[in-house]
Amino acid sequence: MPETAARTQADVGRYVSDAWRERYFAACDAVYALGAAALAEEDVETSFATTHVYRYGPASEAARNRTPVVLVHGAGSCSAMWYPNTPALSADRPVYAIDTPGDPGRSVQREPIHDPEHAAQWLDETLAGLGLDRVHLVGTSYGGWLALNQAHRRPGRLASVTLLDPGGLEKVGLRFFVWIFAGFFATFAPKAFRPRLAAWLEQPVLVMPELRTMIRTAVRAYRIRRPAPLPLSEEELSTIRTPLYVVLGKRSLLVHPQRQVERVPRLIPGARAEIISDTGHGPQIDHSEEINRRMLNFMASAD
Repeated sequence: MPETAARTQADVGRYVSDAWRERYFAACDAVYALGAAALAEEDVETSFATTHVYRYGPASEAARNRTPVVLVHGAGSCSAMWYPNTPALSADRPVYAIDTPGDPGRSVQREPIHDPEHAAQWLDETLAGLGLDRVHLVGTSYGGWLALNQAHRRPGRLASVTLLDPGGLEKVGLRFFVWIFAGFFATFAPKAFRPRLAAWLEQPVLVMPELRTMIRTAVRAYRIRRPAPLPLSEEELSTIRTPLYVVLGKRSLLVHPQRQVERVPRLIPGARAEIISDTGHGPQIDHSEEINRRMLNFMASAD
């Protein structure tokens, strides 16, 4: 096998079959239906992938002229996970939700993007292909690493960055992976036990049939082929000048919230960092109304 083909097979995510891909798309569509209706879908060609993007928009002309929001989801998911946020955000300004190449979704990956410079180039090319010169970038989990990396390497198109319990601030520890696997196996628990498990694990996927089906189908349908990204160094973080807002779950297992709420503003001039009670890794799902309000207020202040 040629070296390029071997590298591509090793480093590029893929569906296990066409049938499983279609099953996953059907499960995603049921979750998309819980949020705002997309105005359009668009494929953007980049050096690394055909990137699939969902566009949402406000009714008023004044709102349509505001700086748009770009949403970048977490690992192992797709842009359907933003269903609690698209109604409020898109009522205020245009919204673009990206399916990240290398994760299950409708993007088609051709080259790996786990190298930080390649990740920044891919996202910059995607924004350029959408005709977006200035955006409010929002990322959660792995999408938070992508957004933080963008603020460090390619900040030219960024009006602000919002990070929701993000990667990129510290090395991912074993406790996070244990939580991920525990949550997945809990999806097989009898229905009567799921609410208690959902509360204990802080996994809304267990009590929402649409989310549960989407996550379980993703694990069967798609093979992610990338290493866990490394956190940005303190030197790299200190280069960021884009207005930055970090929201951390008090019971997060991805980061140490109290450590980061003190560290981020110290390293990044003007950065805001807050801890949200009664949530772990998904503040934008567990407290969607509050987080939507805070995000929009921050974007308005950055504008």
